[in-house]
Amino acid sequence: MSFIRFVSSLGLITVLSHSCSPADAPVTTVEENESIVDEAPLAPESLIDIDLNHWKVTLPIGNPTEVEPPEILDYASNPLLMKYMYNSESDTSLVFYTEPGSSTRNSSYSRTELREQMEPGSNTVNWTFAQGGTMKGRLKVARVSGEAGKLDRIIVMQIHGRLTNQQRDLIGQDDNNAPPVLKIYWDDGKIDVRRKVLRDITVSDEEILSKAAWKDESHFFQAEVGYEAFDLEINASGTVLRITLNDGEEELRFDDIHTEKWGVFENYFKAGNYLQTSAAGTYSEVRYYELEVMH
Repeated sequence: MSFIRFVSSLGLITVLSHSCSPADAPVTTVEENESIVDEAPLAPESLIDIDLNHWKVTLPIGNPTEVEPPEILDYASNPLLMKYMYNSESDTSLVFYTEPGSSTRNSSYSRTELREQMEPGSNTVNWTFAQGGTMKGRLKVARVSGEAGKLDRIIVMQIHGRLTNQQRDLIGQDDNNAPPVLKIYWDDGKIDVRRKVLRDITVSDEEILSKAAWKDESHFFQAEVGYEAFDLEINASGTVLRITLNDGEEELRFDDIHTEKWGVFENYFKAGNYLQTSAAGTYSEVRYYELEVMH
């Protein structure tokens, strides 16, 4: 498999510390949170050291609002982005903040989330399992709403499926949306890996393209990450889907009829902060220290 790296010249995405961010406490009151996030200031362009040329971001505002390359490169001075995506003052991380607001067509929840664009500015060039892909990240959940034992969940990484135009037309769907084969949740301090499996493995070539043909299968890593930084790696290659926590401390590996059948779909990576509630007054903050994609 050949590799194309969407990273900075240093080999990984690095964010320099230079702008204000919310407090580091894991959970605060909504009032405290609201008073802080409105203060996100401009950051000197000369200090920005991050390559976002192959990512667009979806925000919890507008219809919703999406910012693509090259505009996303100026996130530190873009008024649309400054509240939701900014460089941390307290550590070398890129902060993704979200709260209930606008959602995408196929969701009820809001997000501040990156979407891979292999060709900058385009959603039509994606990858298959046969072509393969790897995403590595170092991140942490810094704050989230809720109470102890009942914190709101966040999706921090995904592999999302996409229908080709021919597949879309075959099943009579009016968009190219396919289910996400992989969703990685931060759930009360633990990591829940959810992959798609077929409801019926004898499904036809046409029926398999429908979201109704698939369901979630959940697998928790044993380690508790809490509010500390952790490393995640996702690798899809051929019929194998592998997810690794903290440089091999734990690994989930899937190679079966479900990953084999998933080969009909195109895919793209997602990373960021996808809050799994629409309740008033909720919020979440996810910090990324490193992010790297290879094909």
